[in-house]
Parts: sequence; structure tokens; C-alpha cells
Amino acid sequence: MQPRTLLILATTAGLLAAGCATADDAPADQIVLAEGYDLGGYNPVNGYGEQGVSPLYDGLLRPAADNDDRIPELVPALADAAPEQVGPRRWRLPLRGDVTFSDGSAFDSADVVATYAALKDPAVASAISTNVAAIAQVDADGPGAVIVTMHTDANPEPYLLAGIVPSEQVEDAPAADWALNTAPVGTGPYVLDSLRPDQAVLVARDDYWGQQAQVQRIVYTHSPDDNVRAQRISTGEVDGVNLPPKLINSLNADDVSTVAVKSADWRAVSFPAGNPFTADPQARLAMNLGVDRDAVIRDVLAGHGRPAHTPVADVYGPAYNAAATFDFAPERAGEVLDAAGWRTGPGGIREKDGARAEFELLYNAADTLRRDLAVAFAAAVKPLGIAVQTRGTSWDEIDTSFERSAVLLGGGSTPYSIDAQVYDTLHTRVPDSSPYSNPGNFTAPGLDELLDAARQLPDGDAKDELYRQIQAGYVGQPSSVFLAFLDHTYAYRDLGWNQSAPILEPHSHGVAWGPWWQLNAWTR
Repeated sequence: MQPRTLLILATTAGLLAAGCATADDAPADQIVLAEGYDLGGYNPVNGYGEQGVSPLYDGLLRPAADNDDRIPELVPALADAAPEQVGPRRWRLPLRGDVTFSDGSAFDSADVVATYAALKDPAVASAISTNVAAIAQVDADGPGAVIVTMHTDANPEPYLLAGIVPSEQVEDAPAADWALNTAPVGTGPYVLDSLRPDQAVLVARDDYWGQQAQVQRIVYTHSPDDNVRAQRISTGEVDGVNLPPKLINSLNADDVSTVAVKSADWRAVSFPAGNPFTADPQARLAMNLGVDRDAVIRDVLAGHGRPAHTPVADVYGPAYNAAATFDFAPERAGEVLDAAGWRTGPGGIREKDGARAEFELLYNAADTLRRDLAVAFAAAVKPLGIAVQTRGTSWDEIDTSFERSAVLLGGGSTPYSIDAQVYDTLHTRVPDSSPYSNPGNFTAPGLDELLDAARQLPDGDAKDELYRQIQAGYVGQPSSVFLAFLDHTYAYRDLGWNQSAPILEPHSHGVAWGPWWQLNAWTR
């Protein structure tokens, strides 16, 4: 759910320096991609490639699918077979024996144990430590296998996607400061060839254990401005970009194709506990009833998304509760506010006990889509007598503002487990919660108990039923206003490759995903 994760998860790079080849005159086995996120952060212990998608690293498992309309299967990568249960909450994974890291060192169980120990070490301060909280520990079973012990009866597979690093590269320091951030050492199909403040170049490994890449060279360029990226793909300077939906729809270059990829990536408005209006459960219910989500999809996302009412999308099949939704009912919203004592005062703004129905809504100023969603939300609740002041700012300020300001948040960073998709978002905060996890600490009565019980269960009917109950309980007393599940939108130039079909994406996006999520599998 933490927006900064985007800076870590996405493969990123800088601008092509003067004198570098553009896409039009590049070698036939090279791809040039423009990315909006900063260069660096290539450390999987701090979240890079945490969902098993990375050109530099492999996890024990990786996602696999032939389309984006379902949760991907998780198949062996560095593991030699699927996890086998060998005892209560204990699972054994045999490991591949023909793998080397990009520095030439051999891969074995010690590297897996060291990686997961670092992920869980408070001194390492991994940005994704809570994402592997379900794992109690990982132990070696000889050099060629590991035993994963879980805290719950849940399937361990969704927690086994993190990229594995050499045990020798693990540092006794915060992960954000490790050498791996700028000098990655992984088992993946590519290796970092050069890294400058303005450019990153990856080249294919000829000793990769898996499918050898025919795309021999990837150049990542840094283009933080959405309009600049749109111009660069239109003029042929780059081969691929990610863009907001409205910009995608505006492209008209004859040799540029576009694709919208489904995701479990949601956008929502979180509310502060320190504001008397947003702290009122009835006010939050009214705001949910006052937003026309279909209009948001049409007008802000240009049709590239689906309405969100909870963090659970329909891709979760029987765990999804189709009845747990909010009707667009502005008249009922007004009645809810009236009944709660929020009556229209001077200037048309509702008041109660000297407090006004007003608050500030912050969004990351660099994100034009969050800006547009924030403005649309403010416009939607204004007729209800609610005054929302939207303001773009930095994540550094947002980090310290949750008590007094609403925030346009995104989430769904770990969607391949419904437990991880839902728990931190809806549960009251726990000691190791991210500041982005349920910032207002609002939870409907009984919801914590259902969430605790659901994540203890293995996959099956009982777990699905609890999640349907969780969604029903949430819509009775919501903590946020979920607006939409995004379709991630990309543009690319057809260079004659047979590309891999996109898969359902997490919160992370950019040119590490979309058509390019599995570049080593592209063929001529």
C-alpha cells in the first residue's frame, strides 16, 4: 500500500545522455524504455521485484499466466518443484542445482535462508517486512532444499516471490543503504552493465540457467514527466512507456500500439482520525454513497479501470462479495449526514457542534492521475455540503500528515495473496504497520476478529466465506472511500518481437511490467 514502494519495485533509469542512440537507430536486439521513477533501489530485500518480476533476480517462485483476468499461478523458479507440506505449517522446497549468481558464485540454500532472515530482521528495516510476516522462519535442509515454517495454515506460495541474493551480499545495516541498490547481484536473465545518474543499461547473461534472452540489451531512460514520455514514444525516441489513461488515449503515432492491463491496484481516499468530520463513521458512509464511481472510471480513467468499493476485486472469485458495494445515492447520503447531526450551515458547508465538514486531501504532486482522482472526489462530495481542499505535495510531507489530512492512496502491492491484499488495509494498526496501512485506524465492529481468523485458514470454502463477511462488514462502516481498480496503460512500438501476454499486475507498474514483464521470453 505504500506509494514509495513504486520507487523500489519498478525497474528504473535515467535519461539517455547526449550521444546515445535513440530507439530509431538502436541495434535490432535492443529495447529502449522510458520510465517515470528514479534510478536505483535494485535491492530485493528492500522490495525491488517483490512479486517475482525482475530482469535481475529470481525468486523461489514466479507468477505465470496467459492473460490478465485472473490471479496468476505461482510456479517454480529457483525452487525445483512446488512446496510440499511436510508437517503442520511446514513446507519443503527443493532447489535448482544449476544456478549461479551474476558474480559467478553458486546458488544454494544458504542464500535463501540469508535473504529471508534479512527480510524479517528489524535492523535491516526492509520496506516489505510486513509482506513476509506470515513466514515464521526459513531453514536449510541441506544445501539443496529449504524448509519454510509458517505462522498460519495459509499457502506459503505468495510469500516466496522475493528475489534471492547471495548470502555474502547481506549487510548488517538498513536495506536502503546496501551496496545491492546500485550494484545488484542476482540470478536473473540480465545483469546491470552500466549505471549513471542519467541512464541504466542491462545486458543478457549468456550463463543464465533459464530461457536465454534474445533481447540482448535493455536501456532504461528516466522521464518523470508524463507529457515528455508521451512525446518520446510518439517521436520514436523510445520503444515503450507507461502513461496515464488520458495520455494513452491521446497518442496518434501510426507505429505506436497501446495496451491496458488489468490490475489489483486500487486508489482510495484515506481519512484522518484528527478531524471531527472524517472521524465520524456516518460521514465516511455518506461520502461513499456520494461518489459516482462509474463517472470516475469514465471521466478520469478514460474507461481504463473498474469501480472499487473494497480492496477485494472480482478476480478473487468465490472470496469476492458482489453485494458488498455502495450505490451512488446522493440523496441518501444527505439523509445519513442529517441523521448524524451534520446540518447545512453558512456557505452551504455542514456543521456539527462547532466543527465543519471540511478537510484537506493530499496527493503526490508528481502523480497526475492521483491529482485528477483527488479533484474528482472533491467535486463529488461538494454537493453534499462537504468542503475538500486538494493539494499536491511530497511523500515526505504526506508521511507526517495522516493525523490531520486525508490522502489519495494506492494499494494492492501483494495481490497474489488475498490475505496480504486485505489485512493491512482494513485491520486496525499493529506495532509494525506501515504508516500507509489504515492511516486513520478505523475499523468496523468485529472486522478485526474476522480478518485475524481468515488469514489463519488454508485456501478453501471457509476462508472464502470469511472474506465475503469481511466485505459485508466493511461496507456497513467503511474506513475509506475506494474509488477504482486501475488498468495500467502502456504504449509500445512494434519491433517485430513475439511478446509475452501481460498478466494481472500489482500496485507496482511502469516498464518493468506491461508488455515487458518477461523480456527474456521474447522471440523473433
